[in-house]
Amino acid sequence: MQRPPLDVDRLRREVAESPELEFFTRVDVVESTGSTNADLVIRSADPEADRQVLIAEAQEAGRGRHERAWVSPPRAQIAMSVLLRLGDIDPEVLGWLPLLTGIAVVDAIRGVTDLDANLKWPNDVLIGGRKVAGILAEIATGAATPAVVVGIGLNVSLTEAELPVPHATSLTLAGAPDEDRTAVVLGILAEFARRFTGWRDASWDTTALAAAYRERCVTLGADVRAELPGGEVLTGIATDVDEHGRLRIGDRAVSAGDVTHLRAEY
Repeated sequence: MQRPPLDVDRLRREVAESPELEFFTRVDVVESTGSTNADLVIRSADPEADRQVLIAEAQEAGRGRHERAWVSPPRAQIAMSVLLRLGDIDPEVLGWLPLLTGIAVVDAIRGVTDLDANLKWPNDVLIGGRKVAGILAEIATGAATPAVVVGIGLNVSLTEAELPVPHATSLTLAGAPDEDRTAVVLGILAEFARRFTGWRDASWDTTALAAAYRERCVTLGADVRAELPGGEVLTGIATDVDEHGRLRIGDRAVSAGDVTHLRAEY
């Protein structure tokens, strides 16, 4: 299958010239790397590095949550990470950053492809109940000033035979009208910048962010099974996401765990 490369000149031109993308200070595209997240964690040692984007046409050691591998053929997905300095953010709301990223990915997919993307708690992106994208945020602990790297892995043109797991999908399989990865990248960056600056300008208040998340989260109202750290299993109806981004199942607030939809309301 012929898969065109990202249009690097277009990416850099639009980031330099578009008011909605001036948030970002640098965009790099490499043909291959182990992990874009790992590369930006290393780069965060430079205290001046902030709001930088790294995209790889192929990843050899991409990771999802719980150290799960995330791989695909070259140029078949978007493997992208963003490095951020968060300054005066309240650590209590830091967990909202990957959820914010999920909102941005959902809105970009909807805007660019017109597909009905939604969120599964905490930040898996679904189309038709199948996972099309995952998000991983990591704190750069060795940085001179606090930094976070947020990674996005989005399946674009994978075929059924190339999917990493049966419950995954890609934009192509979901019926996207074309495979313009450059447009999708630009859409994600624009939505991320808009959401992040709005959150920052609201002094990290999560009220608007939580409302936007709830509107896009198909986990809410679903009968779910949550496998929690330590081996505990919790089942029930997911009723809400609280001010810390935790999922409420019955009278419990879950901050981490694998959640399965037993009866999803789409």
